[in-house]
Amino acid sequence: MSIIQEGSATITTTNPKIVSKAMPVFYNPVMKLNRDVSILLLKSIDDKALAIADPLAGSGIRSIRMSKELPKSKIKSLTINDSSKEACKQIKKNIKQNKVTAIVTNQDANLFLLTSKGFNYIDIDPFGSPNPFLQSAAIRIARNGILAVTATDTAALAGTYPKACQRKYWAKPLRTEEMHEVGLRILIRKAQLVAAQFQKALIPLYSYSKDHYMRVFFRAEKSKGAVDEILKQHDLYKGAGPLWTGDLQDTKLAKEIAKNNKDDTIQDFLNLIAKELPVLGFYDIHALAKKQKLKLLPKTEDLIKAIKKTHKATKTHFAQASIKSTITEPQLIKLLKSKLLKNI
Repeated sequence: MSIIQEGSATITTTNPKIVSKAMPVFYNPVMKLNRDVSILLLKSIDDKALAIADPLAGSGIRSIRMSKELPKSKIKSLTINDSSKEACKQIKKNIKQNKVTAIVTNQDANLFLLTSKGFNYIDIDPFGSPNPFLQSAAIRIARNGILAVTATDTAALAGTYPKACQRKYWAKPLRTEEMHEVGLRILIRKAQLVAAQFQKALIPLYSYSKDHYMRVFFRAEKSKGAVDEILKQHDLYKGAGPLWTGDLQDTKLAKEIAKNNKDDTIQDFLNLIAKELPVLGFYDIHALAKKQKLKLLPKTEDLIKAIKKTHKATKTHFAQASIKSTITEPQLIKLLKSKLLKNI
């Protein structure tokens, strides 16, 4: 066991060389940003007096940080659950050490959710696919509540194992430069389909792809009409999908999250998401140049400046040297080959 400092929390847990399910008490240091963003999002929305559930808590670090870092008005109740007896024993020690008030339960995550009265915020952050937990989470998320979902099985979602993606997410992935955006949109659609059975529309508030995982926060609206509108936004893209074709972010919320952040190490990433143009897909400039056999390329900033003379354009967090834009591919190729960029 090691003493870990993360955010405002100090916990005792396993600090692994290799993260795996075999860990006696699960803790993944790489997912700090995941937890940072969760707290920033909850700070940035108006919701108060939330009943919060952490069904797959591991060390309990996420919930402990929420209790210590969120305004007291945000939390009505905090329930921390894990199926491991050893994990729950350590969680109790960690909440005592941090002087946090929380309910700790030792149940299977699905049983924990289904036997509850429901929650305003449920965080599904498993090791691997969130699939086993989507239905119970969809059932127990409250009207207008927020459901947060993480998927770490990116090899399936991003097209390395297309058959696995078909089996698990009911969609065909794309193995190109756009694979992570496509994978994220496939994940969103899967969660929406599961919730649709219970007349709940899961509307993406904030979503991103980072490191080895994909993450999305949904607002749950209980309405047949809202579900029908969600389903209308499922379609194919370049032969991949079906997937979610709507917005990945609530732009106002994304800007608020970036504004409220105090950690310089993640500011650039949050700024990228906040400014990202809400269009489906993007252009990888290097891949496009290789395809067109172009040897000289402008800086991404200069290309965006040139595109903005006639269209909208921004960088994207999904890939470096890539842009989201309303410009068509033929128009972009023509621009790359033109003399216009030499004057930027």
